[in-house]
Amino acid sequence: MTSFLTHRARVHDARLPAYRRHSALRTCLTAFAPYGLRATYHHLTLSARIPQRLDADPDALVRAVEELHEARELWLVETREFAARRRAEKWAGRRAVPSPRPWWLRSWWEGPDRAWYEDPLHHPWLRLPDYVRRQQALDAGAELPGCPACGDEGPSQSTSTGHGWVERCGRCRFVTAPCSCGQWHPLAQESPYRWPDIWRRAVPGEGRVGA
Repeated sequence: MTSFLTHRARVHDARLPAYRRHSALRTCLTAFAPYGLRATYHHLTLSARIPQRLDADPDALVRAVEELHEARELWLVETREFAARRRAEKWAGRRAVPSPRPWWLRSWWEGPDRAWYEDPLHHPWLRLPDYVRRQQALDAGAELPGCPACGDEGPSQSTSTGHGWVERCGRCRFVTAPCSCGQWHPLAQESPYRWPDIWRRAVPGEGRVGA
């Protein structure tokens, strides 16, 4: 499998047609996507202002991949430090992964950010590097105000799961308190748009994303 950096270079290659550079960006997202592939792609279409007609602004693809690359570099430093720490822990006889797990090892299908997987239009408005820095700070024990994911300090929203109620960030829909029954359940999609609409960049944005 070719590397993230190989496909990043293809996004930069102005000799390639825009659709191939766009395809290379998608491949980069399969290697690293902090909000999940679909939600991260939607975020980048807004933050980098990728137009529906790619030929209208091919440099938008470069802006998108560079934001992704900057966040990935921060993540790589953290994963290397984590791997070195785990080797030392295993050598000392502590083989179990510490709880809670680092932010990037949490399961999408049973975690508080599952809402972005089920409804990719709702995700943090932070730039991806800022989101990664925020998660790193929280994992390190920092006490940050607002929603753990995006920092929004507005009121949370109660959402029914059919089994109980969850508390969600009013902005990015991050689940700030699990279902009252103690389990994770599918959450209803709030937007009428489906993945093909998001992929074609036919979904309106809020404008503040990535600010």
